[in-house]
Amino acid sequence: MKIDLTDTTSSKINKALVQGRRAIGTPAVGMVLTLVIVTDEENAYDALKAANDASREHPSRKLVVVKRISRSARDRAQARLDAEVRVGTDAGTGETVVLRLYGEVMDHAQSVVLPLLLPDAPVVVWWPVNAPVNPAKDALGRLAQRRVTDTYAAEHPVQELTARADAYTPGDTDLSWTRITPWRSMVAAALDQVDCSVTSVEVEGEEHNPSGELLAMWLANRLRVPVRRSVSAGPGLTAVRMETTCGPITLDRADGALATLSIQGQPDRAVALKRRETSELIAEELRRLDPDDTYASALKFGVHRLGEAKSSLPPLPTREAGSSEHAPAHPVTPASMPVKKAASK
Repeated sequence: MKIDLTDTTSSKINKALVQGRRAIGTPAVGMVLTLVIVTDEENAYDALKAANDASREHPSRKLVVVKRISRSARDRAQARLDAEVRVGTDAGTGETVVLRLYGEVMDHAQSVVLPLLLPDAPVVVWWPVNAPVNPAKDALGRLAQRRVTDTYAAEHPVQELTARADAYTPGDTDLSWTRITPWRSMVAAALDQVDCSVTSVEVEGEEHNPSGELLAMWLANRLRVPVRRSVSAGPGLTAVRMETTCGPITLDRADGALATLSIQGQPDRAVALKRRETSELIAEELRRLDPDDTYASALKFGVHRLGEAKSSLPPLPTREAGSSEHAPAHPVTPASMPVKKAASK
């Protein structure tokens, strides 16, 4: 069911949501969060489709904020809010409200969104494109427990990582980091099968691919060894090669779907490592609403430090009296290379 509202208010939108639920006989209970999608008209359809697919796992109220740039001075001066309310099969699992902001309303998007948030439920803000430099200080970002960006959509993706590191606030995350979760899992699993130390690493992938840089920074940060970033034709990440005291370990994916894991002294194994859709990435991010400390640690390591010798890297923090945290020691195992874990919604 769809309800179109022209030159409306947040109050009228809430009434339309209640009207729609009553018309189809669906209660508001069962939604676990509010997902705010901030995008432009060009990317709104794809972003909403991905969010609807992810809502099968995470029933939610989806608020799509589209800022419409008017060409004429008269239209720019006219403040207006149009909305499209979707419930039932048109909204995936949950509810959807597409908000189109005109004129001065664009500068006060938080005032439009705030009355539409689900009460007593987490808020996640996602920028598929054109993310702010500091998401935590953005007017809409301040409303959220989690803020999701996508560095891959930036004009200069690798340079954008430095800006993300400088502005990082607990609760920030990026889909370029989410894309490498399977790679981190496989690398950790491979190191769990050997009893040796890693001496150097090479991460191979497309040029200007921020996921490749993040994977390299994560490995350098956790292993404290030189990590070299090499360029391939893709698609995406294509290989991770680790030199160890027991021989080479290679995870090679040439076609973007199936990878080969090679460990010295063991037969080669084929492992599924396909490139995932945006809906799968968003669904993974919505599984955890706490700060991702592993992402923060890798991000702040810095692109410029890749390839540095082990001796030039700062020492890992030592255990303090009464502290349950400890620094990883060689040989490195999955216990010292944490992979993103699921958390309660």
